[in-house]
Amino acid sequence: MTAEPTAAPGPGGPGGEPDEAARRLYLAVLADGGRMPAADVPESDQDALRQLVDLGLLMPNPIDACYVAVSPRSVSDRLGAELRSEATRLLVRAENLPGALDGLTRAYDAMPPRPPERSGGAVYIEGHVHIRHRISQLVSDCRTEVLTAQPGHRPPDALKIALLQDVQLLQRGCSLRTIYQPIAVSEPAARAYAAEVTRLGSAIRTLDEPFQRLFVFDRSVAVISAAQDHSAAAFISDPSAVAFLVNAFERDWARAESTDWAAAHAHGTSRDGPDRVGRLLARGLTQRAVATRLGLSERTVAAHISRLRDRHGAQTLFQLGWLMRGEQDGDAG
Repeated sequence: MTAEPTAAPGPGGPGGEPDEAARRLYLAVLADGGRMPAADVPESDQDALRQLVDLGLLMPNPIDACYVAVSPRSVSDRLGAELRSEATRLLVRAENLPGALDGLTRAYDAMPPRPPERSGGAVYIEGHVHIRHRISQLVSDCRTEVLTAQPGHRPPDALKIALLQDVQLLQRGCSLRTIYQPIAVSEPAARAYAAEVTRLGSAIRTLDEPFQRLFVFDRSVAVISAAQDHSAAAFISDPSAVAFLVNAFERDWARAESTDWAAAHAHGTSRDGPDRVGRLLARGLTQRAVATRLGLSERTVAAHISRLRDRHGAQTLFQLGWLMRGEQDGDAG
């Protein structure tokens, strides 16, 4: 009893291309006269065989228990017609999509008005969840530009959400500029986020100075913190106030430094945080002043100081600052 050739569905398919192993197997079948018995196909070539069958380059012949080569020209014609048909279907779907979502669009536009404005054209929203929701709406509605100043640490979970929103923003053709504090260069999650969005056209700089959290959307709405713990935010639409905040952002942007985020993400900067703390200590700043300057918690600064003391053999903070100052003077000389 002869075995009938069978092949389970594999990675090949309409519009696909055979990989190198599948190409070699197809050429081997041609070398055998365009016909290969099913029993002669080695186990190592089963994946390649499935690809060729799925693409239609080999046709199983159950009667002779073999595989027969099919002209690539006819396969190309068939797959090309299928792809053109699929492209037409997608184009029609794209044309019909705005109409299909028209009811949802009208419902979105008809949402109840925002809370009444308080003095100065500002709306105050409390609660991290409500603030994030409103910012997400502004990102969704943005058409030209987003400016952001993000001091201090950004949690990895927040960066994952921001990445999804910002990728869509950039793909819509909007520009995105962000100012970080240098601590971001030493945080893997921040480096990964920055490397991805800058690859898509965003611009991110670092500023080694204290600055406040800020978002500006299309230069028409600005968002600033209204509480020390960022549990409340002011959404400002007054044109003069927004223009003032944009000018402040542009001044900070001009002083900020560019960073090769792809290289920073690839190589890391494990010593950058402690070294920046050390440079500020050498300039006479206190631990609290260093924390404020770099946007870090005092606990994080204390950890960096502990590593620096171990590295330099310093017994006290004063001694560490003195040693760091001497090290900087030596480098300058």
